[in-house]
Amino acid sequence: MFERTTRQLRLTDEGRLYLEHCRQALQALDDARAALSAEKNEIRGKIRISATSDFGRHVLNPWLDEFTARYPQVVPALQLSDSLSHLIADDVDLVIRFGVPPDSSLIARPLADNRRVLCAAPGYLARKGTPDHPRQLADFDHIVAGQSGWSNEWRLQRGVEEVLFKVPLEAARETNDGALARQWAVDGHGIVLKSVWDVAADLTAGRLIRLMPEWQTAEAPVHALYPRSRYLAPRVRALLDFLRERFEQASAQMQC
Repeated sequence: MFERTTRQLRLTDEGRLYLEHCRQALQALDDARAALSAEKNEIRGKIRISATSDFGRHVLNPWLDEFTARYPQVVPALQLSDSLSHLIADDVDLVIRFGVPPDSSLIARPLADNRRVLCAAPGYLARKGTPDHPRQLADFDHIVAGQSGWSNEWRLQRGVEEVLFKVPLEAARETNDGALARQWAVDGHGIVLKSVWDVAADLTAGRLIRLMPEWQTAEAPVHALYPRSRYLAPRVRALLDFLRERFEQASAQMQC
């Protein structure tokens, strides 16, 4: 089951297969307990959620406080990661992501509309000026959040006019952490392209200013993802309903 060296201990292929079957068996027991709770209409227990770093910290975290105030017997466990790999861990009930990853094993429930917006700090714009057209972006500093190869391609559209701006990575600040990218923008290090949900509070407070609002990016709606094979416990269904309600309220209040 294990391969041991002087420096590490790791599973063999057979060990990994055995571990996966054990996890499935434990998940089946959890589902059985959840089904019993459903019969009793009980909304309780640990709920494990995965979200992107920026959205998870600044939007989802306070919403979870509201949710647990409504359902005090539910205990949240929040995992934050911007990685597109391993979206559904064996012990995660729900994943919140922008767009839908190409994984047929997942059910995707849309929660809200979402668009990405260009923004920068007022101090940065005072020093560098403000672009009026995407072709002028080359004259500014850039912040890239995500994986190189796609996150540095900023595709903007105004009516029938479309411009694809490729951020020159050799001169851009890069990070795989969305929260850090947003903070760099707030600190005045350049222009960033971020989900409106990540920067809405900064735009409202004036820490960031939206650039060229007439130029739009492709929609990447917020989705809740979960495995097709997994039984949805009452607490998960309750959280889905709560998130739809909260997204609807927040969308109506959003000032950007």
